[in-house]
Amino acid sequence: MSFGELAGLWRDGERRLAEVDSPRERAALERVIDAVVDELRRRLGGPFTVDELAALYLREGTDWCFDIATRVAPAEPGAWDLTTVAGSAFARYVRQASDFGGGRQIVEPD
Repeated sequence: MSFGELAGLWRDGERRLAEVDSPRERAALERVIDAVVDELRRRLGGPFTVDELAALYLREGTDWCFDIATRVAPAEPGAWDLTTVAGSAFARYVRQASDFGGGRQIVEPD
């Protein structure tokens, strides 16, 4: 799966988050997304690339995000939607990649 395909999945999470009307549900989703971003930071360490984040996603999947969601928002099952929370978290975190800019991966010329 290419970065472009993954980025589309991750942006879909952001679109789903933007469609949430309930302030309570939105707040719960944001708490979970923040916790998933924190875990991504822990798993990848310091500076990282788009490819490293994509490799983590492909290698480890997102099941671990469910554990975070149920821990952070135990009484809010709407905040356990992995498409929304994992997608949004990865979409936010990829923006911090050393080779990401303007909505796409920066490729250095040979």
